[in-house]
Amino acid sequence: MRVKDCMCDNVCFVRPDTKIGEVAKLMAENHIGCVPVCDNENIVCGILTDRDILLRCVACDKDANKIPVSDVMSLNVYTCKENDDITNAQMKMDENQVRRLPVCDDNNKVIGILTIGDLAQNNQQLAKEQINTTMKNICDCERNKNAE
Repeated sequence: MRVKDCMCDNVCFVRPDTKIGEVAKLMAENHIGCVPVCDNENIVCGILTDRDILLRCVACDKDANKIPVSDVMSLNVYTCKENDDITNAQMKMDENQVRRLPVCDDNNKVIGILTIGDLAQNNQQLAKEQINTTMKNICDCERNKNAE
């Protein structure tokens, strides 16, 4: 199975200068927990999650209507390609403890997103045991502490 068989190809993305408040509304309207941040050529330069907004904006008493995404986004973005084997994408999530991977074309432009939820929904063709292991590793706080 390939990433393109599981991914969501209706992906929302924002620019680095977009204000956090605007992104939060976009997330709420689309029932999503993250958005890739792309430059003017739609190439990924960061990712913003609801957790980033909470911890780096709200918890720090920053004004969400004034703060740009570039001040809050995560810069270390793991991506995959639409023709990658789904097992490789799953391993990338597992190894890097991420729940979402932007999917890029051969020019590194965002064309979709693959989430742990997409993997779970397609578990008929994926080994349930692999998905459970991936989820366990993503959520393993001790593993994060050991990596520091």
